[in-house]
Formats: sequence, C-alpha cells, structure tokens
Amino acid sequence: MMQDDPDPMALLKAGGQRVRLRTLVILRWIAVAGQLAAILVAARFLGLRLETGLLALAVGASVIVNLVAMALAPRNRRLGEGEAAAMLLFDLVQLAVLLALTGGLNNPFAILILAPVTISAAALRPASTAVLGAVAIVLITIVWRFHLPLVTSGGEVLALPPLLSLGFWSAIVIGIAFLAGYVARVAAEGRAMSQALLATQMALEREQRLTDIGGIVAAAAHELGTPLATIKLASAELAEELAEELGDRPDLAEDVALIREQADRCRDILRSMGEMGKDDRLLRLMPIEAVVQEAARPHERRGREILISARPMPGGRDEQPVLLRRAELIHGLRNLIQNAVDFAESRVWVDIGWSEDTIVIHIADDGPGYPADVLDRIGDPFVRRRTRGGGSGGARAGYEGMGLGLFIAKTLLERTGAVLTFANAADVHAPQHRRGEPCGAVVEVRWPFTAIAAPAGADRAALGSNMPYRAEDAES
Repeated sequence: MMQDDPDPMALLKAGGQRVRLRTLVILRWIAVAGQLAAILVAARFLGLRLETGLLALAVGASVIVNLVAMALAPRNRRLGEGEAAAMLLFDLVQLAVLLALTGGLNNPFAILILAPVTISAAALRPASTAVLGAVAIVLITIVWRFHLPLVTSGGEVLALPPLLSLGFWSAIVIGIAFLAGYVARVAAEGRAMSQALLATQMALEREQRLTDIGGIVAAAAHELGTPLATIKLASAELAEELAEELGDRPDLAEDVALIREQADRCRDILRSMGEMGKDDRLLRLMPIEAVVQEAARPHERRGREILISARPMPGGRDEQPVLLRRAELIHGLRNLIQNAVDFAESRVWVDIGWSEDTIVIHIADDGPGYPADVLDRIGDPFVRRRTRGGGSGGARAGYEGMGLGLFIAKTLLERTGAVLTFANAADVHAPQHRRGEPCGAVVEVRWPFTAIAAPAGADRAALGSNMPYRAEDAES
C-alpha cells in the first residue's frame, strides 16, 4: 500500500533559505588569509606605520570565532536564519574595526564591506539582509568619520581629498543598497525556480508510480483472469456433481477444497498487488482522445461539464493519431484541464485536432479568463492573480490561483516537445460571445506529429508477452 506523498512545498519551505556552516567558515578563513597578507605587505614592503598589535587582535578574534564554530558544531550543519545573520554581523564589525585602524575610506579595501551584505542577500531572507545592510551603512559612515590615518615611514599622511572621500562613501552606500537588492532578486528567482522544478519532478514521479501500479494491476488481472475463471468453473462443477458423494469420498472433498483454496489465492493476489508484477504493453499505446479522456477523468464530477471533441484538421487523416502514453503527457494535460475546471462557470471545452505534421489541443473555459497584467507571465512559477468566476462548486479548498500547477504542466508538456500558448477567448475570438461558448482562458498545446505519435504501424503490431516489471524502470 502506498503511503501519502509529502507536500513538496512544505518540504521546500522547511529547508529553504539556509546556509551551511562550512561555507561561512571557509569564506572566513579566506578573509583571514587575505587580511594577514595585506597587513604584511603594507607593513613590510610598503613601509606603512600600522598598529599591528591591534590589527593582530582583530584578525585573531576572527580566527577564534572560526575555531569555536568548528569545535561546537559539525561543519556540515545548516545554520538557522538568526545564526547565519549573527556570523555575517560579526564579519561586518570585524572588517569595520580593521578599516578604522588602517585609514578608513582611504584604505582601498573598504569596498570589501559589501561582501557580508551580498552573502546575506544571496542566502538569507530580505529582512535579515535589510538589517545587515543598515548596519553596514552605519559602520562605514562611522569609519569614514573616525579612523586612524595611514602614515608612511617618512611621516606622510595618505588621505583622499574631501570631495573624493565623500564620493567613495556614497559609492559604497549605493553599492550596498544596489547589490543587496540585485542579488536578493536574482537569488529569490533562482530559489523559486528550483522549488518549482523540484515540485515538478515530484509530481512526475508520483504520476509515474501511479501509472506503473495501474499497469501492474491491469496486467495481473489480464494474465490471472483465465486461470482464475478455470479454477472457479472446475470447483463449481465438481461441487455440483459430487454434492451427494462428498460425505463418502473424503479424497474428492480435499480436491474440491484445494481448488477453491487456489481460486481464493488468485483473488488475494489481485487484491494485494505490490511492487512486483508485469508491465501491460496494451497501456503503452492509446488514441489521442483516450489520452485526453484519461487526463480529464479525475475532474468529470466537479460540477463542470467537460466537452471533448476530436476531428482532423484540413489535410489530416480521418483516423486518430495513436500516442505513446507518457506520464508527462497525462499529468501535464490533467493540470491544464484542472485549471480550466477550477475557474470555469459551467463548461470546459477540449478540442483535439491533427494534420500530417502537427497535433494540437485547445483547452478553453467559460470563466473570467487570465488577467491582462499577468498574461505574459503565465507559466512562471508562483503567479497567483487569476480570480475565480461566479461558480462555486468543485473548487479546491485553499486554492490560491494559478501558478505552480501551470508551471508544472508547461514544464512537463515542453519535455514532450510541446509549445504552449496562453490567451483569452476574447482576444482569440469575437469580444461578444453567446452563452455556452468559450469566453474565458484558452490554452493551445501544439506538438510536431512525430514528437508524441507512435511510429507508423506500432498500433497494429503484435503486443507480445508482457515484460517483467522492474522498479528501476520507473526511475529511469
């Protein structure tokens, strides 16, 4: 028996936006090495007068914090939001102390104050990044006004002109705000896409498992049907013919009991199909209308009428194309039909057409359609601006609108070679419509004929024996 699948978004939210301790430890060791090298070069080769004792204390504090972090926690541990922010805050303060001891903004390494804020923008939530950015601006302002001067061995003070120093401060402040916002935006989009792709993969794996189990059960019922019927028939005939003699013939009674026992065993096998079985080749090839009907079947009793029609386009053959049944195809079409049913008033239309080189499926509804401001972003993950129509039956509890479902459908169907186009019926047809005609959203799914159609003659070839089912086939 299959266990309930975990909610993919719950798993993603639980583990998202966290950084490994090992990552921050390695970055800090790199920073310590760079700081020591810069101090050594400045003091020994450039002849600058530096407070090496205080600088050593500042660098040593970073070393101690790193050693303590490595000793108290495994380096592969993922830090919580507050822990990661605290470590980056320490880096900001330590760097500000080093800059205050080495000329403030007259030190060209002042630009490194951007590093902790940038890391926060890439790994932490916007609130944490905003706090670190504000702290960085305050620290760089303090360092700009209060710092030890850079003095050469000859007593010359190295300092920028006031106007240039102000410009450098302004550039760092603007850089903190710009880089934090830019990196945060890019990182958020990357995380959203990763989450959506993971959810897509989980949905596809679940559909593949359901498909495999359906094939197993169908193959078992097909292959065990004949022997089961024979056993039942034989036991019934023996029971009728020997009903009066069984009391005197215990050997015959045992035979009849054995036959019935085997029949019951076959019945139990059909009821408790597990992970082993055979893949029914009959389920691999289906006419295109049967594929669409299978995809629509879970939504037929949700209070909306689903009208499916199939006809050739001009120049197309009369017989329907036979498709290679694929989990991506079934699940993608099911998500599109589900979205149409969710927002339809009363009807959903699924029109299937084909020509010699193209297969097209149109899915339309009589709902409110797509909002104009998100029409060009449909198919991106987490777009939730479509509102339901007046109908209330059959809606999913807690449904937040289009977004991940359409992204999953688009991703899966594109894997089969499809090109999807989203539009509103008012944009495709006449703005004024009659009742009972599509007036809401319209999705066109178009494939090259050879992308999903079975090879010529495959539907007429002998099926042959069912092949042994292997669990790894579902994962490949």
